[in-house]
Amino acid sequence: MVAFGKKLKERQIEEWQGYYINYKLMKKRVKQYGNQIETGAIERRHVLKDFSRMLDIQIEKIVLFMLEQQGLFANRITRLNEQQDILQEEPDISKISELREAYRAVGQDLLKLLFFVEINAIGLRKILKKFDKRFGYKFTDYYVKTRANHPYSQLQQVFKHVGLGAVVGAISRNLADLQDRQGSYLSIYDQPALPLQDPVVDKIKSAVDRLTNSTNFLNFLGQHALIMHEEMLPSPSEDQVDDGRYHFMSLLLNLANTFLYMVNTYIIVPTADDYSMSLGAAATVCGIVIGSMAVAQIFSSVYFSAWSNKSYFRPLVFSSIVLCVGNLMYAMAYDLNSISVLLLGRLFCGLGSARAVNRRYISDCVPLKIRMQASAGFVSASALGMACGPALAGLLQTNFKIYNITFNQDTLPGWVMSVGWLLYLIWLWISFREPSFETEVNDVPQESNAVQHDNLEKGLVQPLLLTSTPHEQDNDGDEEDASEEAPEESRQPANSLGAAYRLLTPSVKVQLLIYFMLKYAMEILLSESSVVTTYYFGWTTSSVSIFLFCLGLTVLPVNIVVGSYISNMYEDRQILLASEIVVFLGIVFSFQFIIPYSVPQYVCSGLIMFVAAEVLEGVNLSLLSRVMSSRLSRGTYNGGLLSTEAGTFARVIADATITLAGYLGESKVLNVTLLPSLVICVGSIIATCFTYNSLY
Repeated sequence: MVAFGKKLKERQIEEWQGYYINYKLMKKRVKQYGNQIETGAIERRHVLKDFSRMLDIQIEKIVLFMLEQQGLFANRITRLNEQQDILQEEPDISKISELREAYRAVGQDLLKLLFFVEINAIGLRKILKKFDKRFGYKFTDYYVKTRANHPYSQLQQVFKHVGLGAVVGAISRNLADLQDRQGSYLSIYDQPALPLQDPVVDKIKSAVDRLTNSTNFLNFLGQHALIMHEEMLPSPSEDQVDDGRYHFMSLLLNLANTFLYMVNTYIIVPTADDYSMSLGAAATVCGIVIGSMAVAQIFSSVYFSAWSNKSYFRPLVFSSIVLCVGNLMYAMAYDLNSISVLLLGRLFCGLGSARAVNRRYISDCVPLKIRMQASAGFVSASALGMACGPALAGLLQTNFKIYNITFNQDTLPGWVMSVGWLLYLIWLWISFREPSFETEVNDVPQESNAVQHDNLEKGLVQPLLLTSTPHEQDNDGDEEDASEEAPEESRQPANSLGAAYRLLTPSVKVQLLIYFMLKYAMEILLSESSVVTTYYFGWTTSSVSIFLFCLGLTVLPVNIVVGSYISNMYEDRQILLASEIVVFLGIVFSFQFIIPYSVPQYVCSGLIMFVAAEVLEGVNLSLLSRVMSSRLSRGTYNGGLLSTEAGTFARVIADATITLAGYLGESKVLNVTLLPSLVICVGSIIATCFTYNSLY
């Protein structure tokens, strides 16, 4: 396997070689520090000071070169602008064409500079990680905190490419102005975006997106799917992946599966309490009824993820059949007067959860150029299904019998979904195309953005040098750069949940805790809505359906606002912490501390909590996709599976909490179920504060 140092050297632009981070020198210095500490020739404080100074010098070299290049770009654009002003007075088609090519040439050189910045940013993250791993010292948190937050930060220039945006804007605007606009007054700053776009501008935008972690709505939404990508060293001449495995109808079928499954999940929420009572159980047993699907999903996610290593078609067929059977059992439980059949039907539905297959298909079979759009489609299908499920339940308000089989508001969700899955199965059988499965090659490790959270003072009392194993020693020969921190076998995808868990850094664990918290809070709000509103306000099934439908409809508008605007104005970690605080306030306001409990209080607090949780989910998964290890980007036990398991486990516990609270009486269900949400939310806020500086 080619090591990072060698790949970095191969990707360097020859005429700029002297301005890149000297990764080999810094790695050699790390080895020297280790030897000196072992012999007692140097103190740890001198190591920290010397390494910090070396990093400062390397970063300053990079930044000064960037500023020099920006100045050259500014001069070139200024001269071209002067030529453009002359052409405005005396238009000349041939000279306009030459001018356009000159602007494109500047754009191509800017693209090279963006690749230069990206390579150096990756190199800095890797050498910081190497230092932390070699010495068992949490240096990265200290360095990033002190340098990135300083008003004269040079680190921000590298990681946020400060100043390059103005050059990108100038090239984009002038190329757009040189297009034949037929008298239009629109510019690049108008919305919607201009249909005419220059190829070089598209490439620049793609490079900028990688550096900024993508802040537009489509990319922001696409990151919710947690379809992880490996961080590779960029190349100015990157080619698109092979499109041979991609089939549009198969992608559409995966998205349809996601939509139907989310409809199936939430279609019973408005009527689950009524159904439970009709079978002789308490209304709060609806928590178990709703949650039993999530219980089965905990297990189905694992075997579907493993199955998708070999096939996509067969697990989707199996999923459709199981869901069809599960919904039939759910519908027949009424006439059989059996709560056991009802629960068994929901368990079958959970066993048919193929979301892991849907994710893997997008990750493995969709070309890079449209993968983010497909990921956004996955999230949109989920959100739409979440809204349509309760709405559909509200429309099924009828009661009749055919051959002693009852069709009413309780059983119709099961009948409708069984028919829906049967039709989907027929469509799947006719239209799905199984892609070819190739032998997988070893994964190239992805650099994690996560940094350790301990502060400098804590680190000073920790051992500065860990005992090194043979494979961790550096080889600084010219022909072969040292292997990055682990042997070949440890670069493979995790082969168990335990192995996957051991790959989680403190930052990732906190992000999974946040994901658990928001899913728990949302499940409490949604699953107990029918019980709470019936007890306090006397709402009908239709009223509950409308309320849940309106909540579901907020998902996409909220993400548009966050992805298009808020994430451009604030850092993800700032939005993350603010959203957690708003969720906390929404939970607090939901408690029954005023008698009588009013509809405005319930609706407003529920809306605040739900919207804040949606904002939090988007930012949380965006951060999670960046800080997870590359070994969790592929294989059965991937990052998507871990997040799914965390969210599903939260839903199971939330639904069980509702049923257990029912034993205390319906009057106490609301406050008793909200209390764990409040405690977990406070815990997640505290954990976020401790790891805040590692979310960079």
